[in-house]
Amino acid sequence: MREDKQFRAAHATAPSWQQAARDIVVGLGQLGAAHRLGFLYVTDDYADALSDIAIFLRQTTGVPHWVGTIGFGVSGGDTEYFDMPAISVLIAPIAEDDFRIFSDRDDRAAQIGRDHADWLTKAEAPLAIVHADPRNQNVVDEIGALAAATSGFLVGGLTASRGRMAQLADTVEEGVISGVMLSLHNVPVQLGLTQGCAPIGPSRTITEAEENIVFTIDGRPALEILKEDIGEVLARDLSRIEGYIFAALPVAGSDRADYLVRNLIGISENEGVLAIGSAVTQGDRIMFCRRDRDSAVEDLRRMLGDLKRRAGDKAIQGGLYFSCVARGVNQFGPHSVELGIIREVLGDFPLAGFFANGEISNDRLYGHTGVLALFL
Repeated sequence: MREDKQFRAAHATAPSWQQAARDIVVGLGQLGAAHRLGFLYVTDDYADALSDIAIFLRQTTGVPHWVGTIGFGVSGGDTEYFDMPAISVLIAPIAEDDFRIFSDRDDRAAQIGRDHADWLTKAEAPLAIVHADPRNQNVVDEIGALAAATSGFLVGGLTASRGRMAQLADTVEEGVISGVMLSLHNVPVQLGLTQGCAPIGPSRTITEAEENIVFTIDGRPALEILKEDIGEVLARDLSRIEGYIFAALPVAGSDRADYLVRNLIGISENEGVLAIGSAVTQGDRIMFCRRDRDSAVEDLRRMLGDLKRRAGDKAIQGGLYFSCVARGVNQFGPHSVELGIIREVLGDFPLAGFFANGEISNDRLYGHTGVLALFL
């Protein structure tokens, strides 16, 4: 009898976590000895029950290792569950020699590289699926440190919850950066990132700044540049740009498609300065972007087309999708439009994920983005 090495996924909603978890077990079907790793995402309605859910699934499915976290919403197949109690699970047939669970409890991500040094030497630049607590003030530095310590590529997201902010890495904790490292030797993966915004002006240079306050851009008052780039209509009434216009910090060495979106959190018309949601320094690049549905759909299709081309003739076995809480129903409307586009372009495959409070790709923390990992 041939061993079952297929990815499996299931998702469910119910008033109680017990009923939803039982529905998950039924949806997964009979699992085999090859199913050693599970990804578990729950909405914050079940935030206090994450540990109980993980224990129940471990005992009933026989899958020994679990990682995951909590989101305002979760993704399962082509269905989004937002602001309702729900669970989404992906089971991966990955041998235990090909993954390592990790958790950084003391802001010492570099220690993870030392703890798993022998395994990392064999894995050669692994993929790390990462979940982290947004209340950790060092989370941006820790993401970079983890990428450097493992010489790996990171994907994942920050927990999003109105209650408990927990991460699961075999055990449930709060305040950590945790997840699982996968050896790309035996676990082929393709990765993509899609922006929820579109640039509206050229990439420029910050010429005077202090912390998150931008005084001048290209040697001119920062507000003057903003008004020039957004156009005369919006410039006449800056109250209209809230939630529509953002600052974008281009990633060094990349094209205009890779940038970190940050909020405009303050404008001083008298002094002509801007405050943005990130510390910047003189010489940093900056541009402005708009957030709208059409731009996000266009870029999502761009990413999916690129992933389909890179996958070639290989069938997609499973996937994990980490999308911003500002996307999903909040940007695309109801009826799971975002996940529907993924299925339209890439076809039907087992998929799980959650709506995050910040998305992780490579060694950086993004916002308003979607990060997709495909197992081939």
